[in-house]
Amino acid sequence: MSTEQPRTLRTVTGAGGTSETYDLALDPRRSTLDRAVRVARLAEAARIDALFTADLLRFDAQGGIGTQEPLVFVSALSQVTSRIGLIATVSSTFHHPFNLARMFGTLDHVSKGRAAWNLVTSAVGEENFGPGGLPDPEERYARAAECLDVVNALWDGWEPDALGTGPDGRAVLRRDRVRPVHHRGRFFEVAGPLNIPPLPQGRPVQLQAGQSAAGRALGARYAEIVFTSLPTLGTAVEFTRAIRAEARRLGRPEGLPLVFSSLHATYGATEAEARRAVRERREAIDFERGRAQVADMLGGGVDLSGLPLDARLPESLLPDLASVNGRRGRVEIFAGYARAGRTLRELVVAAQDTGHWAEAGTPEQIADAVEERFRAGVLDVVSLGDLGDPRQHDFIVNGVLHELRRRGIVAPDYTGTTLRENLGLPRPARVAPPARD
Repeated sequence: MSTEQPRTLRTVTGAGGTSETYDLALDPRRSTLDRAVRVARLAEAARIDALFTADLLRFDAQGGIGTQEPLVFVSALSQVTSRIGLIATVSSTFHHPFNLARMFGTLDHVSKGRAAWNLVTSAVGEENFGPGGLPDPEERYARAAECLDVVNALWDGWEPDALGTGPDGRAVLRRDRVRPVHHRGRFFEVAGPLNIPPLPQGRPVQLQAGQSAAGRALGARYAEIVFTSLPTLGTAVEFTRAIRAEARRLGRPEGLPLVFSSLHATYGATEAEARRAVRERREAIDFERGRAQVADMLGGGVDLSGLPLDARLPESLLPDLASVNGRRGRVEIFAGYARAGRTLRELVVAAQDTGHWAEAGTPEQIADAVEERFRAGVLDVVSLGDLGDPRQHDFIVNGVLHELRRRGIVAPDYTGTTLRENLGLPRPARVAPPARD
């Protein structure tokens, strides 16, 4: 971690591209990009550090269309912004490391050093990528680890002086300063070297999403930022202590990985207005659809159709965590809620925030909640919601962000030109090619 800057909270907002932006029925000429460009410009004007894109590799049977391809999407946004970071979620389960190295490397070039990769191992989508079904979590995380080894070796394969300038001003390549990888592993065979020049950031910033045991192990070893669901301060403290202890054991720098939480905030100009907004949101819930949402939070193999809404879930309906093949961290959260005595109705309400951190109140009260986690050392990066909604934009930018800056928690401006610089992250040390024969 950089010691030149005081510790500050970094901020992220959604880049758009979700089902809510599909206005094709209203205006077929518009696209999701129109709204995303507006959001990106608003976010950069507010000096938010990065835009985040999620991903979904299948049609959502519960009604959502899903997201557009993240790398293509943020590449477009890179051309209408100049300082804000660009985080693309891409699965290591369904992509090859040589292509990943080229795609994210190209994004880093076209954005002039603002690229970040949020690595996921996927919990769905296997039906679209050939036979065999979704590999079990241990297999997916083993593949992810090997994938990261190869990708990092490809990015590190160019020596700093491999590309220079000749007397005539033209580029000169010293081929002996570009090394192949010659990787032969369990999942991949990659010769290398990478066929694009050294990246502005050395490597794009690396995020990893996942909070199961296997996910924590991968994040502790590789991630600069871990994106995870931490609904309470207690769970945030427990998670942060565990993953950083493992990272220290592996010899990583103090303070890594940074912890990134998504804050689902319900705002009001007054506390009473915020409480009313929460009440109205709950009154609008479709509880029959909510049964399917809770079943999904519990791994998808639970039939809740005949259970009364005000009944508790019997132990017989709760999955054995070891048998769950996707999103074990999320299943662990909701199984814990059920074992603590929450009724099905209460679980449906909780499912609206999908296990993420949720707060309600005035901007000052939301800032209090953010500051509490920041001061506790369990929050380094926070996602602040949807700037595309004018009222939400006002509460975030003129409310909570203004208050956090007044308290000295969020920096008033960008501190550099690359995402690494703005996040206070140094360039990772270059590594030798992985040896996995």
